[in-house]
Amino acid sequence: MEMKGKVAVVTGGGHGIGKAVAEAFRREGAEVEMIDLTPGAGFVGDVGKKEDLEKFASFVLQKHGRVDYLVNNAPPPMKGIDDCAYEQFQQALAVGVTAAFYLTSLFRNSFGKNGAIVNISSSRDRMSQPQTESYTAAKGGIDALTHALAVSLAGRVRVNSVSPGWIDTEYREYEGADALQHPAGRVGNPADVAEAVLFLCSDKAGFITGENLCVDGGMTRLMIYHGDCGWKKED
Repeated sequence: MEMKGKVAVVTGGGHGIGKAVAEAFRREGAEVEMIDLTPGAGFVGDVGKKEDLEKFASFVLQKHGRVDYLVNNAPPPMKGIDDCAYEQFQQALAVGVTAAFYLTSLFRNSFGKNGAIVNISSSRDRMSQPQTESYTAAKGGIDALTHALAVSLAGRVRVNSVSPGWIDTEYREYEGADALQHPAGRVGNPADVAEAVLFLCSDKAGFITGENLCVDGGMTRLMIYHGDCGWKKED
């Protein structure tokens, strides 16, 4: 219960990684406030909309008077260059980057002592699949935003990011090539990311700010050629 009495804010907390992060904070004694599009998952709102962020921030501060931890997790939509309209790309940036910036701005004078922000990026900030430009651009943007905010908020709030790799939100177990392409020997799950977030918010990470922690089981470090780890090159 290291975080008893603390206030944690999580965007996109209704499912997947966000839900696991919220549950982890509660386990450690924190009071958790969430914003999500899903009814019943906390404050209902769209982080891509300025007015919803303002209403949510006002709700949190009226209820608690401060924020200790902010986790910007809400995921942007994934669209590729072949079918992504201008407005859709802008929406991805609004959800994936602008929301994190603006919510931080709304809370910046209300953080408690030893406050921390963790932005959820993705291993796609350093590697890509075809037709993922909107999502990938937003995740790369939030990495850069992280170190910029860490410098601007120096001495007041620590700011870091986490880049999950392959995370199965249903906690399924994989065997064979899918598992072996991870040096850790398995595909990840939301709890793996949640534990990293807790660490970065805790006093144990008090000397860490402006950094990115890649939580991917080593997947982005392993080079795979034909015949490696059960993978075969298709003809």
